[in-house]
Amino acid sequence: QVQLQESGPGLVKPSQTLSLTCTVSGDSITTSYYYWNWIRQPPGKGLEWMGAIAYDGSTYYSPSLKSHASIFRDTSKNHISLQLSSVTPEDTAVYYCAGPGIDSYDYWGQGTQVTVSS
Repeated sequence: QVQLQESGPGLVKPSQTLSLTCTVSGDSITTSYYYWNWIRQPPGKGLEWMGAIAYDGSTYYSPSLKSHASIFRDTSKNHISLQLSSVTPEDTAVYYCAGPGIDSYDYWGQGTQVTVSS
């Protein structure tokens, strides 16, 4: 049974860098053809795909976020991470990690609320 668990700060100040981690259990993040995604949902809005890291370490980003989002992984800990630089209040959202597809997700974390506020 694959489980995903997001973790990170609940509150970040504007202009700071947001760092989130998703710990994957029950399977390896390097399993062939698996993709691990970051998705967010701002209040009152729909889901927004942010980017993904593939089983081979390749990364993919939404064009709207590519300039200030980074996704990386730690295979020894079986987790993936998201860094979002220069955050603004518009980055306030519930952040999810999901997999194992690039556009279809059997596995979701429970989500973590991030608020950007001074």
